[in-house]
Amino acid sequence: MKKIWMSLIIVVASIISVACSQQDVEEEPQFLDVQLTANPVKAQVNEEITFEAKVTYGAEAVKDADEVKFEIWRSHDEDHEKVMAGHSENGIYRLKKSFSEEGTYYIISHVTARSMHNMPKIEFIVGNPSEPEEDNNSADMEMDTKQEKEHNGH
Repeated sequence: MKKIWMSLIIVVASIISVACSQQDVEEEPQFLDVQLTANPVKAQVNEEITFEAKVTYGAEAVKDADEVKFEIWRSHDEDHEKVMAGHSENGIYRLKKSFSEEGTYYIISHVTARSMHNMPKIEFIVGNPSEPEEDNNSADMEMDTKQEKEHNGH
């Protein structure tokens, strides 16, 4: 009888020990990150612009996103073009496009992967800029536009 109790105590202690050690090892949460770029940021009419969404989940490049869609529009225009993008390489989803009308434009990449959604927005210019939208919440883009104006002597 003592052997049965002793065996039972050892089994219970082992289970508790394993459960406690698993609780102590917490995984750091991973997040879906999307770095959206336009190259060049200031293009000429009918010049091709390359848009890239670099998608990562933690340190891992996401090569199998559920959906990557680029939404593009000219400032103050109600018509938004939406274009699906496939995976190009190393977590990069790419779209090449040219524009026949000059002005200030915006692009949002709608990325869904790993049960998360991320949608960064950037501004780019074709030819001469038009009046930007007021709800542009990208402080980095505002800094880039100011620096570009200073560089061009405007």
